[in-house]
This record gives sequence, C-alpha cells and structure tokens, in this order.
Amino acid sequence: MMRKLNLLLLLTIFVFGSAVAKEGMWLPSLIHKLNINTMQDMGCELSAEDIYSINQSSLKDAIVALDRGSCTAEVISKDGLLLTNHHCGFGEIQQHSSVEHDYLQDGFWAKTRDEELPNPGKTVTFLISVEDVTDKVLADVTSEMSESERNNKIDQVVRELEREAKGDSHYEVYIRDFFKANQYFLFVTETFKDVRLVGAPPQALGKFGGDTDNWMWPRHTNDFSMFRVYSGPDGKPAEYSEDNVPYQPKYHLPISLKGVEEGDFAMVFGYPGSTNRYKTSWGIDYTMKVTNTARIIVREKKLDIIADYMASSQKAKIQYASKHAGSANYYKNAIGQNEALIKLGIIAQKQELENQFTEWVNANADRKAKYGEALPLIKESYESVEAEKAMTFAAEALLRGPEIFMFAYRANQLADLLEKPDENKDKIDAFTLRIKESLDNFYKDYNAATDEKIVAALMKIYAENISSNYYPSFFAEIQKKYKGDYARYAEKMFKKSIFDDQEELTEFLEDPKLKTLEKDWVFQAAVDIFDMYRSTSMTLSSGNEKLLKGRRLFVAGLMEMQPDKKFYPDANSTMRLTYGTVMPYNPRDGVKYKYYTTTDGYLEKEIPGDYEFDVPKRMKELLLDENFGEYADEDGKLHACFITDNDITGGNSGSPVINGKGELIGVAFDGNWEAMSGDLDFEENLQRCINVDIRFVLWVVDIYAGAQNLIDEMTIVR
Repeated sequence: MMRKLNLLLLLTIFVFGSAVAKEGMWLPSLIHKLNINTMQDMGCELSAEDIYSINQSSLKDAIVALDRGSCTAEVISKDGLLLTNHHCGFGEIQQHSSVEHDYLQDGFWAKTRDEELPNPGKTVTFLISVEDVTDKVLADVTSEMSESERNNKIDQVVRELEREAKGDSHYEVYIRDFFKANQYFLFVTETFKDVRLVGAPPQALGKFGGDTDNWMWPRHTNDFSMFRVYSGPDGKPAEYSEDNVPYQPKYHLPISLKGVEEGDFAMVFGYPGSTNRYKTSWGIDYTMKVTNTARIIVREKKLDIIADYMASSQKAKIQYASKHAGSANYYKNAIGQNEALIKLGIIAQKQELENQFTEWVNANADRKAKYGEALPLIKESYESVEAEKAMTFAAEALLRGPEIFMFAYRANQLADLLEKPDENKDKIDAFTLRIKESLDNFYKDYNAATDEKIVAALMKIYAENISSNYYPSFFAEIQKKYKGDYARYAEKMFKKSIFDDQEELTEFLEDPKLKTLEKDWVFQAAVDIFDMYRSTSMTLSSGNEKLLKGRRLFVAGLMEMQPDKKFYPDANSTMRLTYGTVMPYNPRDGVKYKYYTTTDGYLEKEIPGDYEFDVPKRMKELLLDENFGEYADEDGKLHACFITDNDITGGNSGSPVINGKGELIGVAFDGNWEAMSGDLDFEENLQRCINVDIRFVLWVVDIYAGAQNLIDEMTIVR
C-alpha cells in the first residue's frame, strides 16, 4: 500500500511539478502562513506548531547552530547527544589527535561520559524565538534620506530594540536584515559553551572519497560525528567544568529505521550560511572573474604546498589535515560554480529578469520614480572593480593564505601599549599572558618551513594579479632590492622574525620591547598588509553605498512586480527549513543517477593504502559478511547515502533530514557538482542534497564501533 501511495505522489509531482516548489530557505516562524499547506500536500503529517513553536516543544528545539553557524547539529537524546557531520567536527578530532592517539585515522568513541573530550571555544546555539520587527526598525526611515542617513537611523533603532529585548537575561539577542535590508527580524538565542566530543568514525569512513568525491554523486561517505552539550547544574549555559551535567533539551529527534523510498517527503532544518539568489548579472560576472578566480588560483598553489608537507610523515598529516580540508572544500566549489554558471547560462537568465524589471519600472511614472535608479546604481558600482579585486586577492593570498601574517598582527595592540611601557605595564602583562596561553595550540599544528613556501608563492600570485597601486608597502623593497624574488625575500623575512619560532616568541614575551617589533620583518609586513587593506576599503565606501541602495530597491521592486510569488530571503546563518522529496536525477544525456547508494559501492571504490579510498580491515570484513544487524534495507543491503531535492548551502552541513512524521532519516552533508551555481541561482532540475542514511550512521556506532551506550540513549523507531 505504501509503495502505491509513493507512486501516486511521484505522479502528482511529475504532472504538477511546477506547483510544488522545492526551492526556498524558509523561516520556520513563517511556514504557518507560507508553506504548511504545500508541505502537507507533499506528505508532511506535522502541523506548523509541531515544527516551530514558542509555546511548546517543537522540532526547532532540537536543531542547533554549531560555532555560530559554521555547521548545523541536531539533538538525538534526552541527555544532549548531538549528531553532525564528520567534517564539522574535523577540527576537534584533529586537535585531540597525536601520533600515539590518531583519532583521525582510528576514530574515537567514548564508552562512558568521563571519556568524552572537552573542546574549548566550541559552541552550540539554540533558537528561542523570532519576531518580525520591520515596522519598528523602519518607522522613522524616509525616502528622502541618503543611504548613510538611513543606515544610521536603522542602526540606532536596532541597538535599542536589541537592548530592550535582552533585558537582564542570559540570552543573546540580535536583529538581522532580510531581502537586502527591506525586512528585519529579531532573534533570541541561547548559547552553550561546554561541548564535548563523543564519537567519530575513522577518516576512511567519515571522509571517504576525500577531495575526489567532494561535491559528487554517487557518494558513500559516512560523514558524521557526535558531541554532547553540557550545562551548569541549573540547566543554563556554563563554561567547561567537571561539575557540569548533560543538557536536558526541550526536544530531541526520534530516529527512524524504516528507510526512504523515491518520492518520500523530506525536510531539512539548519543554518545555511550565505546565498545571493537576488544578485544581478553584473554581480554574477564579478563572482566568476574575480571572487572565484582568486580562490582557485591561490588555493591551488597553497594546497599543493600543504600536500607535499603532509606526505612527509604521519605527524605532518595530522598537523595539516584540518587546514587542507578547509581550504580544499571551497577551492573545488569555486571551480564547480564557474562551470555550472556557464553551462546553465545563469548570466543570460539574470539579464532576462533585469529586462523584465526595467520594462515594468518604465511602464509607470510612480514606479520609475521609486525604482528607476536600482539597476543603474548596481551597474555603476561594478564598472571599476580594481580596488575590490585587490581586497579579494589580499584576503585569499595574504590574510587567509599564510598563517604567520594574521598570527603576527595580534601583536599590533601590544606595539601600541609598548609606546608607553611604564604607564601600560599592567595591560602589557595581561596581553602577553593571553598570547603565551595560545602558543602551544598554534605551534602544535604549524610548520614554519611550509608557511614560508606559502608566503613566497602567494605574495608572487598577488603581485602578478593586482595593480601596484594596491601593493603593501614592503612589496617595493621586494621589487627593487630583491628583483621580484619572493622566495628569497620570504626566506630572509622568516629569519628576521620571532614569530616563526615558539621559543623566540616566548622569550620576547617575557620582556617585550617595541624596538624588537619595529625590526621584525614579519610583523612589519603584517602591519603593511592591514594598512593597505583598510585604506582600500575606505575608498570603496561610496561604491558600496550605491550597490547596497541598488540591491535594496531592486529586491523591493521584484517583490512588488510579482505580488503572487512567495519570496524567501537569502541565507544568512539564521535557522531555515527546506522541503522536498527523495528524488533521482539525470546529470547529462544518457545518464540517470539512482536516489541511493549502498556499501557495495563503498567496497568497489576501495584503493588499499590510498589517503582517500582506503577501507579499514574491520570495515571490509563486516561488510563482506553482510553483518548489517537491524540496519539493512528491505532489499537486504546496507544503504549508505541518499539524495533529495532540498535547497541547501554551506552551513547546512550536519543538518537533519526529517521525514513527514518528524523522524530523523539522514544527515545532510553536501551538494552536487552539476548544480554548484545553487548559491546564486536554484536549478530545480539538477539541484540535490546529499545525505548519509541514518541507518548507515547507527550501523557504524553499533556494529562497527560497539558503542551500545550511545544506541541505548536514542529514541529509535523500528
């Protein structure tokens, strides 16, 4: 009977597909009036109140932002057990790893609460409530105001509303703008700071396929890790303490072992980071030629240098594993996005919409007065982009590329204090103490020789791609005295610095002198880079003002031009819900991808000893024995991953995939290569969300790892 219902649902979708919009990252607080009827028609059995409520426990109470929104996690037990992606916990797994205890290679499982590992700095944020405050924020804003006057008035009102909403509570309160500053919502959240690592599979499962399979389907990656959130004994957020207790959430997700079928309803809850679906054709062109190009050129060189070092030893591989993974992810994303934007003709699509908008505006005098300058302002802001290009390349090549410049620039405040050492003695002591306390953590995963190579290579790339008008001051010496030999200059720079060596820096901090910093080549280079970056940024203020105003008017006009359309705001790291179905797709002519994979494919991809495709001996034995326990599908196979047509982006990593009954069926971890343009334009025929099947997750926890203690605390629907 169920299969007949699913077939009927599929036929409905294919026949009336245009009426079932899967595009959209919706605010959960608004689904009661925008989406719930459509969701229920597609197979959702929950009410809007079941999904989002401030009066009773609901699904939103089980969804958290990790580290302020870098990833998403979900609560899966009454004792605060969290499930997210392996790559979302990769940094913590790496930090706890050593040659003696290589948790990246071997995995980690806490069989008791005492074995769970603390992670200073890691946070978990729960959403308490959302309120539309647009009318309050814009109450005193007039069309006669300049953009700066408008923004100043809005900032003033926002600060006051945030202050009033927070009161004397421990909650965090912030207001975010939506639809390019046309709407405003106030968010109340609660952040916990004691988050402990509970479990992670070996990298050969959690990162199976590595960079080769990243953004690709079919996929066989068991991309998950587990943490636990702790609170003070009173149930409120508290810094790490042995006296803290597992947090008792308002709600946790039940887990379904029933699996998925084609056409099944699926919703994804999470914290998508950033989309720009309302970006114009000029903005798309800039993204392709500048933003993505800078990312590709710079990161390709950086990744090659890091890979060479990682291949030198197990220690090196552990040190730079997280850094390599973080850089590689959006390097490949940029390549795929440019390819997809060209293949799908996104610029032409944007131009067609802009032409329609212009015709609509010019057809009415009032509309022309209100929105007539929108597109001209945007176009004008992109006509001279040398300064923006310099900032983009500087961020990639000089600030985020090498580590030493950002690290050394932390001493800039110390240099200011050392101008008057006697007067600032207490502040100097406090500041140097903070730096000392961070040194072990930094140098544990730092190799100066590798960073020197990165500095030399990326400074050269910056010089080759950017006008000399935007060079940091010290580049003049490289050109004149060193004849453009960046490698020779970098070698001398590192020799003339205290920041590449922990012992030297520690010795300096014992008795800091301004003269030492003034003579330090790395520190002075860092100051020059930041001075250049700030001065360039200041020159862009008028152009940015035009762009912001143009975008605001354009989006407001679009919403007025299409009054019957349900608009959703771009992602901005606030909680969103997307809904869709389990669905295969045709990536190219003559090819059709199934909606699921099995562990058969995991074994088929095996390359013994390979960094990306090695299969652990125990894993292989269990799979060959078909020791699947209760986690096998009806077909007798252990399903690995499945795809849905949910709308996701970065930040959704770790998001729960939930069925129509509100049960957890998977964990979202990736998008697909053919629709890498998705952050800028949703491709309804190709865009897919790649998810690890929850049964594959539990099989690893239960059968592979033997962590029965974790299975026992979950609510499992069999």
